[in-house]
Amino acid sequence: MEIKVINEQENLQEVMQVLLTHLEPSKVMKFWAACKLSEGDYLQLKEKLFAQETVASLYDKIKEYQDKDSKQSPESNL
Repeated sequence: MEIKVINEQENLQEVMQVLLTHLEPSKVMKFWAACKLSEGDYLQLKEKLFAQETVASLYDKIKEYQDKDSKQSPESNL
């Protein structure tokens, strides 16, 4: 039986990408702070996570998330 050793930093980056895909950024950052995951080099991680992003693409994603969230929110029916 062969055991594959997972690189901790690569694993953390993959997990963060999954969280950012499925949760709003503020919730991910609160989770990150609660787990004390910020001990690494945040700037380096930020560059990798957002390497393909621009201000416009981030704006579009935020807007899309907020629009989707407001349609699902019960308060939006008031």
